[in-house]
Amino acid sequence: MKLPLKRPILVTSGLPYANGFAHIGHLRTYIPADCFVRYLRKLGEEVVFVCGSDVHGTPIVVKAEEEGISPKELVNKYHEHFKDIFRRMNVEFDNYGRTDSEYNVRRTQEIVSKLIERGFVYSKEIDLAYCPVCNRFLPDRYVEGECPYCGALARGDECDQGCGKHLEPGEIRNPRCKICGSNAEFRKQEHYFLKLTEFTSFLKEYLEGLDGTENAINYAKEWVESGLKDWCISRNLEWGVKFPGRDELVVYVWVDAPIGYISSTEEWSVKNNKSWERFWLDKKGFIIHFIGTDIVYHHCILWPAMLKGADYNLPSAVVASGMVKIEDKTFSKTRGYVVWVKDDYLDRGFHPDLLRYYLLSYTSHTKDLNFSWRIFQQKVNSELVGALGNFIYRVLLFAKKNFKNEELKGEISEEVLQEIKKTRDSIVQNLQIFEFKRIVDEIMALVDFGNTYFQKSEPWKVIKEDRERCRSILRDAIQIVKAICIFMHPVMPEAMREVWRQLGERSNLNSVSFEDAIRPFDGRIGDVRPIFKKIEDEEIEKMEDILRKRIERAEGGDNLITIEEFKKMDIRVGTIVQAEKIEGSKKLLKLLIDIGEERPRQIVAGIAKTHKPEELIGKQVVVLTNLKPAKLMGVTSEGMILAAGDEPVLLTVERRVNNGSKVS
Repeated sequence: MKLPLKRPILVTSGLPYANGFAHIGHLRTYIPADCFVRYLRKLGEEVVFVCGSDVHGTPIVVKAEEEGISPKELVNKYHEHFKDIFRRMNVEFDNYGRTDSEYNVRRTQEIVSKLIERGFVYSKEIDLAYCPVCNRFLPDRYVEGECPYCGALARGDECDQGCGKHLEPGEIRNPRCKICGSNAEFRKQEHYFLKLTEFTSFLKEYLEGLDGTENAINYAKEWVESGLKDWCISRNLEWGVKFPGRDELVVYVWVDAPIGYISSTEEWSVKNNKSWERFWLDKKGFIIHFIGTDIVYHHCILWPAMLKGADYNLPSAVVASGMVKIEDKTFSKTRGYVVWVKDDYLDRGFHPDLLRYYLLSYTSHTKDLNFSWRIFQQKVNSELVGALGNFIYRVLLFAKKNFKNEELKGEISEEVLQEIKKTRDSIVQNLQIFEFKRIVDEIMALVDFGNTYFQKSEPWKVIKEDRERCRSILRDAIQIVKAICIFMHPVMPEAMREVWRQLGERSNLNSVSFEDAIRPFDGRIGDVRPIFKKIEDEEIEKMEDILRKRIERAEGGDNLITIEEFKKMDIRVGTIVQAEKIEGSKKLLKLLIDIGEERPRQIVAGIAKTHKPEELIGKQVVVLTNLKPAKLMGVTSEGMILAAGDEPVLLTVERRVNNGSKVS
């Protein structure tokens, strides 16, 4: 991306899903986007920054049912939570909307209707999972079964425990209702599809000219080359944007969610008496999406196709971040490898700018970022306290003590001006390729230059012999502090506002441009105090202990689970219809167990030393059915029979029940 653009720029961040609390993984997208916007404004660009809560889809409904509240109440809670987190983390959106707003409902129905009118959406009857007990069609997360591609246990919209592929409605095999546990059946229903295949040629050409990060563009190209499928864009839900002309259906969440970018811009325009059309309809608009790698498909394929079909502007750049690890382990809320922004960070008294610095400076934006409390401490104490904070404090304190209210303005040495200009140019160069770590590295290199300059100049000695020369040294050093403050402001806005105040500046740092970095300092030093403070070992040990206990609880360290966790286990009664030894094994038997499905479930059990195969035929046993499939001695096991004792005694039932009866 070539700067300056000198055209209206809209920057968006992927909409946070309003069914859970904010964690550090969320911030990997929002902090860089906020930093990017702040830098653009310092370059004089006209920028609008929008986002909003994604509030529709089955996960919202499922979570609301778990909490015993309505979907509206649930999303209200998490919408306000995210707004508060962004405020506290100094992420400043020009508008933060939500996808159930009147703006988004109207805009979604307008775009879907236009796609229908133009022949890009068609209807057809498809086989959908239907629960005869609940008497309802089962959308997405209300159904589970086998993945048609790899055979692993899968949910209705994704093979989340196997190959990871997206599943269209009706694709899942041997469906079961997650509400009552009954076997579902397939019934036909009319649904609506976006002709994504018709956009193949357009997408190939579009991706060739798309700006942004290579991980986003290359992933999208691979998907297009491997062949696209038409997307079902309607769902059987009450919670969502009503599908035009079909009040019993709602629009698929991945249709109305990105349209939230448009509606949030529209909401901003109404509040500020501005034009949203100049971004979304006027061809001069420049749209940049900041997203996570996991939603590249939706933003680089589905979304551009929808916009093209409805004659809206296309995204000009898509910037995809790498994923986040916790203590070098894969991020996982269920396994306890998570750091919550509010409970673990902000409410513990850590300054928001320290985390902003960590997220922006740790690694390249497209690479996986590891968060470690110990590394966090090292970076703060070494880089912020030891280098940046120390340089600013020693320069300003020396100036305050020795020159008090005397003016320090005057000409700056050419050496210092050139170093500041070099840093400014490097920042712009790396901003164009979304390399935030390199930007921070360049600023910290200026800090090192300033420290070296100040140390070599020895103003504490010079002042005894030549006060004017000392004044000149201080002018240069203070100019470096001023430049660092301006350059680092998008990274650490709150901390740099304090530096700006200590410099005696009264202007709003948000409106200070890069050019001000080379304009000579003309103020008087204000009250001076350290900007950063060391993080002590005790604080980090406390946070490491919190994380360790969380992981232990997730792994069963305290042997306590919640009722919601128990409900995730699908335990059923089944009858053993076939049993045989596995060749080459002394303890394994291969069992076929009728659990009420179309075919018996194959399970491998380590009971060969205590049970004869022929004696097991016809016995009713208790089976954990939603265990991830595994291979034992080359034989696939699709569950686990439950037993007790060192010499396994099979669990059974008081009296015979129907195969497939759920244990609860």
